[in-house]
Amino acid sequence: RQALIPSATDVGSSSNITKCQPQQLNTVIPILLSIFFLGGLVLNSLSLWIFWFQIKQWNSGMILQFNLALMDTLIIPLAPLMVTYFSLGSHWPFGQFLCQLKVFTLSSHLYGSIYFLTLISIHRYFVVVRLNTRSLWKTKPFLKKLCLFFWFILIIQGLPFFFVLKTSVLQGSVRCLNIHQTELSYLYFYYNMVMVVVAFLVPFGISLTCYGLLGSTIAKMSSASLRGKIIKTKSLQMITVSLSIFVTCFVPLHICRTVGVIVKFYDMSCELLYEVESAYYASWVFTMANCCLDPLIFNFANEKFNKSLSKFL
Repeated sequence: RQALIPSATDVGSSSNITKCQPQQLNTVIPILLSIFFLGGLVLNSLSLWIFWFQIKQWNSGMILQFNLALMDTLIIPLAPLMVTYFSLGSHWPFGQFLCQLKVFTLSSHLYGSIYFLTLISIHRYFVVVRLNTRSLWKTKPFLKKLCLFFWFILIIQGLPFFFVLKTSVLQGSVRCLNIHQTELSYLYFYYNMVMVVVAFLVPFGISLTCYGLLGSTIAKMSSASLRGKIIKTKSLQMITVSLSIFVTCFVPLHICRTVGVIVKFYDMSCELLYEVESAYYASWVFTMANCCLDPLIFNFANEKFNKSLSKFL
C-alpha cells in the first residue's frame, strides 16, 4: 500500500486526526474497477438484450430480474469518471454537479441492488415454498407496481445526499465522497448508521430467512421427477449465488465504512484511519463485482433466459 505518511506527532494523536493527510491509493484499484465495469457492461447489456428482444413472454420473476439488470447498468456511464478519479490519486476534476450525480448514482446502485436481490429472494420463496397457494407475489401487475415503488424509494433516498454532499479541496486536490472531508463527518456518521440498519441489515435478514426456508423445502423435495430435479438444482444455485453476492459485495463495504466513520467521528489515530481507508476502497472494488455476478442469477433462476443465452453463445 502506498501512503502519504504524516509526521509522528500526527499519528496516534486523537486530537490531530483532522491533520491526517489523504493517502495515495494503490494503482490496482482503478485497474480492477475498469475490469469489473467492462465485464458489467458486456454481461448486463447482453442480459437486457435477451430480456427485451429474445424472451417474448415474461413470467413474474423476470420483472424483478430485468429491474436488477437495469440497476446494474445504471452505474456504467459513471465508470470512466470513477476510474479517472482513483487514477489521479482521488482528485475529482469533473466539477461539483458530476460529483453530486456520482454520489446519487452510487447510492442508488448499491441499495437498489440490495433491494431487488431481496425481492427476488421473497419471490422465489413464494414460487417454490408456497407453490400451491395464491399470492400477489406471483402476479405480474403487483410486481410491476412494486418495482416502480422501489425505484421511487431510491430516488427519495438519494436526493438529500445529491444536494448535501459537495466537493472539498484537501491538500490541493478536489475530493468527492472522501472520508477526509472533515466538515461532512457528522453527516457520514449518522447517514451510515441509518443506512446500515434500514437499507442493508433488514434486507439481508429477509433474504437469509427466505433462502433458509427455501433451502429447507428443497432439501425435502424429491428429485425423482425431472421437474423436481430442475427446481432443486436451480434453487440451490440461486441461493449460493445470491448469498455469495451479499457476503462478498455488500458485507465488506458496510463493515469498512462503519468502522471508518466511527474512527473519523471519534477522532481516533491517523494510522488506524489509513488502514480502514485502504480496506474501504478495496471493498468498493468487491462491491462493483456484483455487476458481473448478478447475471448468474438470471441464468440459474430463469429457464427461458438460460436457453436464450445458450442459443446466443
